[in-house]
Order: sequence, then C-alpha cells, then structure tokens
Amino acid sequence: MSDPQYDAPKRFGDGWMDPSKNNVILIYILYLVGCVIFVAGVIGLIAAYLNRDKAEDWLKTHYTWAIRTFWIALLFSAISFVLTFVLIGVLGFVATGVWVIVRVIVGLQKVNRNEPIANPQSWLI
Repeated sequence: MSDPQYDAPKRFGDGWMDPSKNNVILIYILYLVGCVIFVAGVIGLIAAYLNRDKAEDWLKTHYTWAIRTFWIALLFSAISFVLTFVLIGVLGFVATGVWVIVRVIVGLQKVNRNEPIANPQSWLI
C-alpha cells in the first residue's frame, strides 16, 4: 500500500548526479582521477554539461570552471604531445597536471565554502 505520509529512506549516493554541491565535488574528484584515468575526466565533463543549466547561479560558475578546466587541459596535453618529439613535451604534461590539480583544489575549497568562482572564464588559476 502507498502511504502519503511515508518518505522512502534515502540511499547512499542519492542526489550525486543532481545539480548540487555534491555533484560539483564529484566532478572535481573525477577530474583528479582523470589525471591518471582519462575516462574519469570525460565522465566529469559530461556531468558538468548535463547539470550546468539546471544549477543555482553560484554553482553555475563551478560547472563553467570545470568545463573550461577540461578543455584547456586537453589543449595543453595535445600541445605537450606534439612537443614530446622535441623532448620538452614531458615538462608540458607535468605542468598541465599541476595546473589541473591546482584548479581542482581551488574549486573544492570554494564549493566547500559555498562561494562562486570569481572568474570562471579564466585560463589562470
């Protein structure tokens, strides 16, 4: 029977894919894992695109920041790949990895304080 007063208990993991603070944290974690396993970063990118338009304004800045982090890192990685033939590309890969990690840490700190990203369109940190 269905009781209108009965609320089903929440399961662990419910709400992680909704446009919320938890989803942004999940995307940032996927980006960190994506430094080692590329597919995790792609999953984070898809989640960011799916939820950006449905989120609150301050969370939209985090989704934009995450999306731009992915695409800029992919660009830097492609340039680094080409430069590996000149033996300087390895440094480019390291610099790109550090850049991604720093941007993710900045994003995590701000989302935990419920703050928007000041300039989500920035290429810098």
